[in-house]
Amino acid sequence: MLNKILRILREEYKKTQEEVAKDLNISRVRYNQYETGKRSPDNEVLIQLAKYYNTTTDYLLGKSEIRNPYKEAPEKTDEDIDLWLSKTDGYKELPEEDRELISNLAKNLLEKHRKEK
Repeated sequence: MLNKILRILREEYKKTQEEVAKDLNISRVRYNQYETGKRSPDNEVLIQLAKYYNTTTDYLLGKSEIRNPYKEAPEKTDEDIDLWLSKTDGYKELPEEDRELISNLAKNLLEKHRKEK
């Protein structure tokens, strides 16, 4: 599974085995062995590969179908924020005016973060 995923990712990145190997500071033969399934990378190289391809080790190993959980996470909505706040300890005990102030602050910060992306 890992070997197929590595080949697919490399081709998506439009890289040769030589380029990837050079970027990871390993030999092309060694990288080729990863793609052909003749050799498995050690943990250090596996982590390097995950970073290189902007994914997770779980995805590379076929344990997750989510390529980049941070990128693919759905955007939070105002309703998500209100739900999260309602589950926060002590939030329900606050006066309505304070709860509204906190909710609006959280929503404004989230909107600011979205604009900065």
